[in-house]
Amino acid sequence: MQYGTVARMRVKGGMLEELRKMTEAEDMMDVPGYVATLVYQMDEDPDELYMAVVFDSKESYTANANSPEQDARYQDFIRLLEGVPEWHDGTIIYNHTK
Repeated sequence: MQYGTVARMRVKGGMLEELRKMTEAEDMMDVPGYVATLVYQMDEDPDELYMAVVFDSKESYTANANSPEQDARYQDFIRLLEGVPEWHDGTIIYNHTK
């Protein structure tokens, strides 16, 4: 079953475009088991974002999360945020895309 995380975060003022570019660059990387990333910008507060990341299994998600390469990417990522994201990991029980 697919597995992933949903994160709630606040982007620092003026850093939204840099965060978007960083996310796009990471999507082009060949991370084993990676499936997709979606980032939502809230209508009521444009600095509040929700990000959903999908992997093909819990094992590939965990392997990536524990890798030194992912830690380095994460350290770059959080410098664009006001604090650390609020993470919610779990099994994806339904997924439909067209």
